[in-house]
Amino acid sequence: MTADAAVALLLAALVVGGMVARPIYPKLPTWSLMSLAAFIAVFLGPLTVDDVPRVINVEVVLFLVGMFSIVALAELSGLLDAFAYWFVSLFKSRLSVYTASSLLFGLMSAFAVNDTVALMGPPVAAAIARASGIEYRHMFLLLAFSLTIGSVMTPIGNPQNMLIAVESGIKAPFITFLSRLAIPTLINLIITPVVLFKILGIKNERVSFVALPKELIKNGRDAAVAAVVLIGTVAAMAANDLAALSGHPHIHNIGFIPFVAASLLYFFASSPREVLARVEWGTVIFFLAMFITMEAIWRGGILQPIISAVLPTYTGSAYDILAITAISLFLSQVLSNVPFVSLFSTYLHSLGVTDPKAWLTLAMASTIAGNLTLLGAASNIIILEVLETRFHSTITFAQFIKYGSLITAINTAIYLPFLLI
Repeated sequence: MTADAAVALLLAALVVGGMVARPIYPKLPTWSLMSLAAFIAVFLGPLTVDDVPRVINVEVVLFLVGMFSIVALAELSGLLDAFAYWFVSLFKSRLSVYTASSLLFGLMSAFAVNDTVALMGPPVAAAIARASGIEYRHMFLLLAFSLTIGSVMTPIGNPQNMLIAVESGIKAPFITFLSRLAIPTLINLIITPVVLFKILGIKNERVSFVALPKELIKNGRDAAVAAVVLIGTVAAMAANDLAALSGHPHIHNIGFIPFVAASLLYFFASSPREVLARVEWGTVIFFLAMFITMEAIWRGGILQPIISAVLPTYTGSAYDILAITAISLFLSQVLSNVPFVSLFSTYLHSLGVTDPKAWLTLAMASTIAGNLTLLGAASNIIILEVLETRFHSTITFAQFIKYGSLITAINTAIYLPFLLI
């Protein structure tokens, strides 16, 4: 074994083992664990300090800062609370609120990018939880699962799907994704909250709430600014993705859009410093460290033999579809789904894979992998960090995988028939 491979194994063990052991050290945030891994990746190799600027994706970092800022103003102004309480008032029971919330978060992520919903969803989920009497932890679990599921069905639902739509050469990707993945996605968005509601032991009590949205608005001017900037940002990103997929002129670095929008918001907000203070800087640190750690693990060369052993060739058989599913579910836990898809796409090209079913399977499995463990999707870490810092609750690695393994199995079982036929 090479030195780089040994370091890669150490990093993988540190990240996964550290997440499992966090209940023993509750004051240890996820971002500090990942930052230690990043230090080791540079100090012991295979990366050098000069490699760091090349492996960090500045676009993603500014996307996070921009979206956190926009959501912060929407929350400070009372806009998100007003929306959440109005939403709860439409339903009469906790189960109906829970199921409707799944559809809300899922459909939003399908057309507004899942990481965007992960950033704006926690305040909404918290307000829905308060209004309906559901534990924060239970609502945040639903948020994590449903936004992951919802993002499967469109090429603009998450970054890895966008990458697949471009790399695969699929004609009319929007229609292709929806034709194969929309129905199982909607089924999963309904079944998942029902299953969670049962296994979490949530009591289906009546919800009696009369919405008075205007009374929840704390600052009308800030609410208006936040609404315009938030809606404008989401619309701009969705329109840009559609332009990119249809071959029209578009912005190549879409992640900069929220930061540019936030730059305007900082000027018009009543208290710009308070907005900036609400940015989840721990999440930003997590992403910076994650880019370094994931690159080091890949350079260690410990994952490539697994891929070639499980999928040596591609013939379009049922085995190949199942192999892509298994590889994606497993390796997305080690590399996270976006880096994994980027690297696995290169491998599929080397096999000459042009079959849309293979690429759609990759999109489905690499995304649904986010429901298996906390490490399966960056959106999980975003949600967890907000839950811990703002609401003083948590979801442990063991708790997430306890529920996530069942949800992932159900989700995958529903998707596969639509991809195998």
